[in-house]
Amino acid sequence: MIQSSPLPSVEIPDAHFTPFVFHRAAQLADRAAIIDGPSGRVVSYGQLEESVARMAGGLAAHGFDQGDVFAIMAPNLPEYATAFHGVATLGGINTTINPTYTAEEIDFQLRDSGARYLLTIPMFMEQASKAAAAAGAEEIFVLGEAPGATPFASLLESEPYVGYAEVDPSEDLVALPYSSGTTGLPKGVMLTHRNLAANLAQGEHALDMDDGEVIIAVLPFFHIYGMQVLMNGVLYNGGTAVTMPRFDLEEFLRIIQEHQVTRAYVVPPIVLAMAKHPLVDQYDMSSLRSVFSGAAPLSAELAGEASARIGCEVVQGYGLTETSPITHATPPGQFKPGSIGVAISNTECRVVDPDGVDLGIDEDGEIWIRGPQVMKGYLNNPGATAATIDGEGWLHTGDIGHFDSDGHWYIVDRLKELIKYKGFQVPPAELEGLLLTHPAVADSAVIPVPDEEAGEVPKAFVVLKPGAEAKPEEIMEHVAGHVAHYKQIRYLDIIDEIPKSASGKILRRILKDRQTGT
Repeated sequence: MIQSSPLPSVEIPDAHFTPFVFHRAAQLADRAAIIDGPSGRVVSYGQLEESVARMAGGLAAHGFDQGDVFAIMAPNLPEYATAFHGVATLGGINTTINPTYTAEEIDFQLRDSGARYLLTIPMFMEQASKAAAAAGAEEIFVLGEAPGATPFASLLESEPYVGYAEVDPSEDLVALPYSSGTTGLPKGVMLTHRNLAANLAQGEHALDMDDGEVIIAVLPFFHIYGMQVLMNGVLYNGGTAVTMPRFDLEEFLRIIQEHQVTRAYVVPPIVLAMAKHPLVDQYDMSSLRSVFSGAAPLSAELAGEASARIGCEVVQGYGLTETSPITHATPPGQFKPGSIGVAISNTECRVVDPDGVDLGIDEDGEIWIRGPQVMKGYLNNPGATAATIDGEGWLHTGDIGHFDSDGHWYIVDRLKELIKYKGFQVPPAELEGLLLTHPAVADSAVIPVPDEEAGEVPKAFVVLKPGAEAKPEEIMEHVAGHVAHYKQIRYLDIIDEIPKSASGKILRRILKDRQTGT
């Protein structure tokens, strides 16, 4: 049973993404587009549009061509938007990298994406330099100054690039974030100009962002949620984004109070802090009109507790990197506890059983999604693409849920093996591969275990080689040396055997049941 969005349809743009985002920039030239939260530095729409054109001019002078890949590894700063849209102006592709990655993880993404250049900040130059050298990237640009890097400011001294490269919006990529999909190692998610523009247009009746709103941009711009909702979405809607380079609760609350923030787009751990932390009582939250939680499940109880405390609606939505990202959101005044809302405009959904048979109201099954926001596919990985998007264009989410008689949707479980740590994806397969590089480990498996603050954390089970000895702490430290903080294993048990199917697939359900004692 195909369920169409109950919201009005919108016109899906077939346009270059950057002029679509900046369609009101000239009209709003003097309005603050982005404010750097810690310093208060203001970048107006007019200044931002000019910096984008100059950055594009500088990149073009460096020989950057249409279809080339530019990597951005930086915290949330006003210059992030300049870099992203400077690259897009030329028809280039932005691959966004988590700044907490190790040199190995950065190297993988640079190689896999084929990035020519890398932009970072001085704090991350050590791992950036190692990774860029290993991957063969041509040049590192830096916000500020650092040995071995070209100052980003030098690009802005160029003559402005006039106009925009001609692109095929449905085919040409503008963003290449990385996601593990439903399983496996990270893969480049190919998002076209049309994908990103469509998702901004589709949010009109659900996100309901009014002209001149102030949004706190705390979620990282390298993540599709931050990139699209907090950076591009705010600019498209004529709002002001106040950036935070990293989350700090006191700074978060100060910015809301000082800048009269009207909307906060967050993840469940931040909702948890807003519901329970004593610091919240010391700040004025009355400017907030709504809090929107995404990237990981939010319990109805926690949403209600936070809402009662801060005095505004706390709702949630749903999306994936592969859907640019939003597919479901809660329109104003339609909140239902525990619901991810309704399908946004121009989006179709289905719930199916393991045989692909459609299910009805209140029946749990895998959620499939189809719409103009669905990615082109995974970079250089047709097998993974075919396993995720079927021949009729349905994206198989790997999440289990249902819809009710009012068209509201609910997530109850997931088929996918990913661990969600504070909204970030942790693929078990990546950690299992690293565990096997320890000289004492013969076999391994990784599962999620619940954590009140993070949502889930990784727990490992390992089998030691005959005669080998190793303490759990030693094995966990070995993995920690190769991955970002959020991927690190928090618990580890040494066992005699990893349960597997006849085909050799790890039976994680058995390990999860053993963990919970069921």
